[in-house]
Amino acid sequence: MTLIEIFTPGGTFFNICGIVASIGLILGYVPQAMRTIRTRKTDDIALPTFLMIGVGGIAFMLQGAMLGITGEGAALFFTNLITTVCSVIIFGIKMYNDHFKK
Repeated sequence: MTLIEIFTPGGTFFNICGIVASIGLILGYVPQAMRTIRTRKTDDIALPTFLMIGVGGIAFMLQGAMLGITGEGAALFFTNLITTVCSVIIFGIKMYNDHFKK
């Protein structure tokens, strides 16, 4: 394997970066969602942040689906599916707390 093959899309380094990014994103969002579900506290959460994270996640899910859910796009699709679900949960609890619980 040449150095060029390692660093090109589909190469070893490229795949390792994708795996690390997927794990990092999931480990970043799941604890926040679990804490928000458990405590129902959303005072310090910025609503536009989780709205935009959800929109970005949906866009990346579409990109992953276009690349092929069973192929190259699987990690992109499923990572963003998990983070989007977490964002939607947090967004929903935030909306309930800010607008309907008064």
